[in-house]
Amino acid sequence: MSTLLDNLNWRYATKKFDATKKISEADLNTLKEAVRLSASSYGLQPFKVVIVENPELREKLKAEAWGQTQITEASHLLIFANDLNLDSKSVEAYIKNISETRSVPVEALEGFSGMMNNVISNLSSEDKNIWTAKQTYIALGTLLSAAAELRIDATPMEGFSAPAFNEILGFDKLGLNASVIATLGYRHEEDDAQHYKKVRKSQEELFITL
Repeated sequence: MSTLLDNLNWRYATKKFDATKKISEADLNTLKEAVRLSASSYGLQPFKVVIVENPELREKLKAEAWGQTQITEASHLLIFANDLNLDSKSVEAYIKNISETRSVPVEALEGFSGMMNNVISNLSSEDKNIWTAKQTYIALGTLLSAAAELRIDATPMEGFSAPAFNEILGFDKLGLNASVIATLGYRHEEDDAQHYKKVRKSQEELFITL
């Protein structure tokens, strides 16, 4: 646990990445697996994670993210895109996955399936999309912790135009929405922010025990 806390204390929102340093394929696969194993409501995972490697595409995206250099200088750019079309078909696919993974008859999962469908069908489109977007932040948190464990720098970012990202990446046609992004790589030695002391509330301020 001390190692985990050391790594979380080490991490920060990197402002300047070293563009010459790239994440290895093995470490990238570890991060992808960490995101895949992340918690989500019911286990539905109502989102996609898009890894943008194309330099020209990343330049276009940077222009729609206030010119933030992390978009193009980081080793990898990950875009968490929430599902805008969550419905009974999504639940059906998930139930099938459970059935195959756990060798459980689909019929035995009808109660769980019915409960999820009931919850989803009673949400307005807006509330449904807010809910699926929230799921991306859970996965993002897992990514940040996993990256810190590997001593890979990561910057979560909300400063971008989601409509512009959606158009550039063709998300509109896929029923997806760019919810939040993360840049991954290695800090540049000239990034002064790495030397700042971490500022957080004390446990006494942050936690309430009832």
